[in-house]
Amino acid sequence: MGVTGPIRVVVAKPGLDGHDRGAKVIARALRDAGMEVIYTGLHQTPEQIVDTAIQEDADAIGLSILSGAHNTLFAKVIELLKEREAEDIKVFGGGIIPEADIAPLKEQGVAEIFTPGATTTSIVDWVNAHVRQPAEA
Repeated sequence: MGVTGPIRVVVAKPGLDGHDRGAKVIARALRDAGMEVIYTGLHQTPEQIVDTAIQEDADAIGLSILSGAHNTLFAKVIELLKEREAEDIKVFGGGIIPEADIAPLKEQGVAEIFTPGATTTSIVDWVNAHVRQPAEA
């Protein structure tokens, strides 16, 4: 059963971080690239983010974290997706994430991490290449 239509991405700002300029820039870049983007706004809980992704039939969740709580918040989103049997929703993220934390986040199930300096083009290209891949025949 093939999925058609544009890629659907939930862009979210989990936790107490109040800076959303980067998330809005990414949301707009994804939208301008033809994707459907649902921006959840500031101060979302992992539960709210996962609920939104499932309700909106999202293909991916993009998390923007600048608060330093990335290890806890990414892990909780991944855990909730597993609990809700929604592991097909890819999780990627960006923000102020130390290099030493990237490999452990990927081991937990985060598909990709974009750090400061990543271009909007590189993020759009990654989403196009890695989200909603066609099933092998």
